[in-house]
Amino acid sequence: MASLSPAKQFSRKDLTGPALRTFFRIAAAWELREQEQMRLLGLDSRSTFQSWKRGDVAALPKDALERISYVLGIYKGLQVLVPQSADDWVRKPNKSPIFGGRSALERMASGNVADLYVVRQYIDAQRG
Repeated sequence: MASLSPAKQFSRKDLTGPALRTFFRIAAAWELREQEQMRLLGLDSRSTFQSWKRGDVAALPKDALERISYVLGIYKGLQVLVPQSADDWVRKPNKSPIFGGRSALERMASGNVADLYVVRQYIDAQRG
């Protein structure tokens, strides 16, 4: 009986290009301004952001990959939940207590990775 080989572990270097390309596609779909993109990525430096946008980075920090993973999960969840208005949903005021009348984007762009996690959990809970 043949044994299954373990799943390949991808390094941060392997994931960097695909993660950034995916993030910038989502940013375009959501029509995010540069500052909003920087906040979601946890960046303060515009020059670092521009380097990342050009793909001029060997490997993203673990924190940035985690943030992009949450953004991707939020994006995918919205495509399932509200396919017609998924890209607009992030900017609309939300009455849920976790948003306090603000938009999901305002919560996500706080700069804290925990806020991305909270929004992702909210979307997942709405999906059931």
